[in-house]
Amino acid sequence: MDRPIRVLLVDDHRVVRLGLRTLLESEFDIDVIGEAGNGVEAVAAAQALLPTVVVMDISMPEMDGLEATRRIRATCPDTHILILTVHAQERYLFPVLKAGGSGYVLKSTVDTELIEAIRAVATGGAFLYPSAQRMVLEDYLARTRSGAEQDAYERLSEREREVLKLLALGHTAAEIAEQLSLSPKSVETYRARIMEKLDLDSRPALVKYALARGLLTDGPN
Repeated sequence: MDRPIRVLLVDDHRVVRLGLRTLLESEFDIDVIGEAGNGVEAVAAAQALLPTVVVMDISMPEMDGLEATRRIRATCPDTHILILTVHAQERYLFPVLKAGGSGYVLKSTVDTELIEAIRAVATGGAFLYPSAQRMVLEDYLARTRSGAEQDAYERLSEREREVLKLLALGHTAAEIAEQLSLSPKSVETYRARIMEKLDLDSRPALVKYALARGLLTDGPN
């Protein structure tokens, strides 16, 4: 059996952390390895425990979740951050993605979406609730109308587009190499070119781009 997903819970309310722990510990593939009550504690715990996923609140004392996300992503690149918040407004969503968060779940939907979201981001994917996906799409369409996004995508070769889609779907370089009959080194070269051409700086940003452009659907791109 695969190793369980190691989860660190970060929220300044102990009762919230207790509820999350109770929910997650009923899952066979999730192991809650620690808790933190603010951003400072979260950064220290992430560096010490190296979790697969950090479930992070935004509004906390001493250091908020966005700054903690930036610091954890800088020092623990293999750790994925899933933001858990009551805020559904656009002004909260985009800072989360820019800070390096891989997902965004509303506290009101914890019982139906949190476990799915943890599993998605643990494998390098992204998770956005439906209205957040719509915000990302509207933002993309607005930038497309300005010409910037469309021109950037059109500069990608067919092979680069194939690699982009597979990367966004969470495949590793080795898996992509096997599917496309390439060497892993070639895949990494394509990945670097894609990131440069699209002006992306992280895997979550790449997933956000692919999601917004409709590359993760079965329809024409």
